[in-house]
Amino acid sequence: MNAAPILQTVDLKKHYQQGEHITKALDGVNLSVNAGEFVAIVGTSGSGKSTIIKLLTAELKPTSGSVLVNGYQLESIKRASIPYMRRTLGVIFQDFRLIENKTVYENVAFAMRVIGAAPKEIKKRVPYVLELVGLENKGRRLPNELSGGEQQRVAIARALINNPTMIIADEPTGNLDPQRSFEIMLLLEQINALGTTVMVVTHEKGLVDRFTKRVVAIDEGRVVSDGMDGYYSYEAQ
Repeated sequence: MNAAPILQTVDLKKHYQQGEHITKALDGVNLSVNAGEFVAIVGTSGSGKSTIIKLLTAELKPTSGSVLVNGYQLESIKRASIPYMRRTLGVIFQDFRLIENKTVYENVAFAMRVIGAAPKEIKKRVPYVLELVGLENKGRRLPNELSGGEQQRVAIARALINNPTMIIADEPTGNLDPQRSFEIMLLLEQINALGTTVMVVTHEKGLVDRFTKRVVAIDEGRVVSDGMDGYYSYEAQ
């Protein structure tokens, strides 16, 4: 029996109007992701990838169509419900977004404090997640004492700490060299193997080609290919 998708968009459109000119950032995207999947959303700059993330996190509302994320219908979600929906997601950014004057441990623990987790639970969970991302010996370091790859691992730990249903990684390797990029993708693959759904949004075709995962290619606001062979099979003309 197939489980219901935890993420689904139906004829999703996001248009921007400036005067008489309409920019179709997304133009009828149909996408379905089941629990436990690893999906790469791939496209060039301006293809619509960033707009998809903003719609999936309720930062934007669609022009038309529907967006379902973890049981929440985002096109009609009430503002008061958005923080609860976002707690079901862990979002990772290209620029890490760490708190510079807090240690690695404090950066990760902060995400638990925000939702009111008990100190005892924080003490138990943070070391576990830091070990999972390979930073068990870096808890007392400040972000500026870490390499770029290590900072991204802190960001991944922070995204994981509240046990989200799904991780959305927005260009997670954009500021990293090829070796560190590969290591971050391996870590995301490991997290996926533990049961968390992972969506990686990237323009790095070469990196995606090294992993045998589902790849959804976006071009000019539309899905142009969706394959399970891990190969970015569509080339923009």
